Amino acid sequence: MEANTRSTGRLPAAFLTPGSSSFMDFLGEQSPELLPGNRPLPPVQGAIEAPHGTTIVAVTFAGGVVLAGDRRATMGNVIAQRDIEKVFPADEFSAVGIAGTAGIAVEMVKLFQLELEHFEKVEGTVLSLEGKANRLSTMIRGNLGMAMQGLAVVPLFAGWDVDRGKGRIFSYDVTGGRSEERGFAATGSGSMFARGALKKLYREDSTEEQAATAVLQALYDAADDDSATGGPDLARRIYPIITSLTEDGFKRFGEDEVSELARAIHERRLEEPDGPRAALL
Repeated sequence: MEANTRSTGRLPAAFLTPGSSSFMDFLGEQSPELLPGNRPLPPVQGAIEAPHGTTIVAVTFAGGVVLAGDRRATMGNVIAQRDIEKVFPADEFSAVGIAGTAGIAVEMVKLFQLELEHFEKVEGTVLSLEGKANRLSTMIRGNLGMAMQGLAVVPLFAGWDVDRGKGRIFSYDVTGGRSEERGFAATGSGSMFARGALKKLYREDSTEEQAATAVLQALYDAADDDSATGGPDLARRIYPIITSLTEDGFKRFGEDEVSELARAIHERRLEEPDGPRAALL
């Protein structure tokens, strides 16, 4: 057996005694070609047509934060998928919603989940929410080469900060630049319309259910003005994914809960198509 391989198995010693608490660094040393940003692209002419995820929204409330996403993926002017999932748990107290090139985004989320799990196993403790946000920023920055070729990933990260005892939201740009958002945030093609809706609907003292209703209303408004965003599809029973992060951890709203909220909003919009009115003063 070679000197760099232990007798306990066929794995190299580096696999058994990683020198870094970062799975990304470990993968970069051992198999850098597996990192999303290092994948070689074939020569192409013109724009690359790949499925893109669209609108993600997040809202803080008195007991945590709600993170939600629509279910539509587009490829140019075509709907590529009607029921894609764009919101995933990162660990027990955080979640990430993806917008951008769907395939690379999903792969990045899986790698991010491994990154957090690897750190916890090696260090014996959990990263702070700030640390998790920084790790995700590094991963996005590593995809910059792909982003420059049109395969960008721009997620929204949210979680319960155990140290501060509140929900927090972080947004990113394609270079990995990170910003903490106050109250609410949105990313993706319909983000401008969703953010405009949340400006009028957001309340600091809202309950979890009220926050969930606000993100649904925002996604409804985004779908109303952005063709790449899919609103609640009552005929096919396809509804946005809504999750919350509180001191009890990650929770995904059940389909029955989201269906009830979506149908209630739909009934009200039959009377007021533009949604609820905000007070002038």
